[in-house]
Amino acid sequence: MIKIGKYIEHFINWLTLHFGPFFKSVKHIVEAMVNAVQWVLGIMPWYVLILLLAIFAWRRAGWSAGVFTLLGLGLIYGMGYWPQTMETLALILVSACIALLIGIPFGIWAARNNMVGKILRPILDFMQTMPAFVYLIPAVLFFGLGKVPGVFATIIFAMPPAVRLTTLGIQQVPKDIVEATRSFGATSTQLLLKVELPLAMPTILAGVNQTIMMALSMVVIAAMIAAGGLGEIVLKGITQLKIGVGFEGGIAVVILAIILDRITQSFGKKRMKKTSN
Repeated sequence: MIKIGKYIEHFINWLTLHFGPFFKSVKHIVEAMVNAVQWVLGIMPWYVLILLLAIFAWRRAGWSAGVFTLLGLGLIYGMGYWPQTMETLALILVSACIALLIGIPFGIWAARNNMVGKILRPILDFMQTMPAFVYLIPAVLFFGLGKVPGVFATIIFAMPPAVRLTTLGIQQVPKDIVEATRSFGATSTQLLLKVELPLAMPTILAGVNQTIMMALSMVVIAAMIAAGGLGEIVLKGITQLKIGVGFEGGIAVVILAIILDRITQSFGKKRMKKTSN
């Protein structure tokens, strides 16, 4: 019998043994980032933050999104889950930003290098099809329990859409435009920054939207390793058979998901209108 799990276990143990100080340093940095974002979100009074988010949603996605944001966040505060919602939002923002900072450059690299694209494709397939719970195991072994392993499990889980859609967007740029730009003497950097990225931006922003949505779903699951947030409310409802508590936590997650989805979708739609005009 071939027991792949033993080899993986030995490899992870080897990493934790030889790179323990590195993982500790990374843990402190990520933990500081999450705490900083959470502090910024928590320093403002709840009604001010709700009003600002509602105005932002209205300006970006229309009056219906603004009204929904106002009423939805007001309902979350009324149910008593405001601190958990801000904790979840902080985890999502940090995880999604890191996933995008890693994923978009890899997507650009894969679009411009066929060999890199062929290597990344099965890796991304593996990352997307692996059950989400499995990512929690190495994250806990490397960083212990808490927010940081939740962030890293979320980064791995949420990164593939950013890579795939960035690659797709750049590959869909018309070849005649690329050739015309090159014929005028543009460098590879100028071609990327002034032609390919602007034309591919609607598709890239769709990847941003999907990354944020997947980050939200994983952050909820990460409550199993003490990441906190709204996932902890849902987990409490499951483990303690408190149907009402679990349902309320689920409603809060749905409200937050819809708000983030509408706002991030609006960036892609407005960018698409600009490019079409």
